[in-house]
Amino acid sequence: MSEKFRYSYFPGCSLMATNRAYDISTRNVAKTLGIELEEVDDWNCCGATAYMPIREKRAFVLSARNLAIASKKKDQPLATVCNACYVVLKKTNKYMAENSTLKQEIRTALLAGGMDYDGTVGVRHLLDVIVNEIGEAKVLKHVVRNLSGLRVACYSGCQLSRPFSDCDDPEYPKMMERLASWLGAEPVYFPLSAKCCGAMAMTTSRETGYALGGQILHAAKQQGAHCIVTACPLCQFNLEGYQDEISRATGKESQIPVLYFTQLLGCALGLSGQELALSESLTPVKPLLENRVGSL
Repeated sequence: MSEKFRYSYFPGCSLMATNRAYDISTRNVAKTLGIELEEVDDWNCCGATAYMPIREKRAFVLSARNLAIASKKKDQPLATVCNACYVVLKKTNKYMAENSTLKQEIRTALLAGGMDYDGTVGVRHLLDVIVNEIGEAKVLKHVVRNLSGLRVACYSGCQLSRPFSDCDDPEYPKMMERLASWLGAEPVYFPLSAKCCGAMAMTTSRETGYALGGQILHAAKQQGAHCIVTACPLCQFNLEGYQDEISRATGKESQIPVLYFTQLLGCALGLSGQELALSESLTPVKPLLENRVGSL
């Protein structure tokens, strides 16, 4: 690959703990595709989830600090694979551009720590980079395993294309379906791709969370999907980690493998189960993939 695809990389908090497999598979897939990911030095929480609704301005400062560090790499955009991080980082740029008073308050807070940020670092989701920048032809050059016969429910989550819809359709996103098709997999009809998985309701209102997550799991099974593929660590955790509870709460069988889009892509690229951290899955992801491509 002659072009240089170089990005600052913001992994986000969850990829250092419960979603470590997402970080591992992301780094190995990027390396295989020739995407240079340079982790943001001394990064901190982006300010998402519970913090944003409670102390929005402080959340913006947290986010802006990461962007300030990333801005030291001139003309190098920032990539992330967490939908919540993606939204908050982009929202910080948007609010700073539209609200001069807020921008000055954020910059004042940063200056107190010897930093500054002018709002100019581009923010992208890695799925967008792979599908819309790397593109089909370049991805296929690296594909060594065909995923033919694998029926996948492509679940983008509610934040990847909303509120910002510059990379995909806000209601019916197609990026992940396009990528899965390139790999030989069969995306099933899945109109719930941008619906909420239950998000933080899993910790504050379990019944609501189970109902929302159950809709996603049951719809995928009804469409005959062999697995759900997602681009969001919180979605992946909710859909994979609560299947037993959702089955009991809804009275419907809810077991189905859930994997990250990087694991699906990495399998097609010839990466090993260890390189994709498949052993960390709570659902039977590795046996599912091995039934199609052989030993991982």
